[in-house]
Amino acid sequence: MSTRRSLLGLLAAVPLLTGTAAFAADPVTYTPAAFEAAQKAGKPILVHITAPWCTTCAAQKPILAKLEAEPRFKDLQVFEVDFDSRKDVVKRFGATMQSTLIAYKGDKEAGRSSGETKPGAITALLDKAL
Repeated sequence: MSTRRSLLGLLAAVPLLTGTAAFAADPVTYTPAAFEAAQKAGKPILVHITAPWCTTCAAQKPILAKLEAEPRFKDLQVFEVDFDSRKDVVKRFGATMQSTLIAYKGDKEAGRSSGETKPGAITALLDKAL
């Protein structure tokens, strides 16, 4: 029984040891209130216009997850917007296609890209939000 407890304790600590749990910026669904609060707080923000059927979006997600886990992006607030069901929000951000990434530094747009899957280019975009 004590061996089992020790093993469970060790497994629970693994994310802390790797650093992923402490720094990952879990994407949240966009709401105007949450977006405005992040802007007022001066947070670096990424808006990801995505669709479940989009292969480019699927290619972007592991790149973004890896970057979001880096300590320098620990304060990054990521908002996901569904391209198909949130046309009002897509229009508000002036996006014309899914796989659009929009970086904000507080309340100012710092940069955007559409269809980008090169890790270096995505990193450069996120750096603009810092």
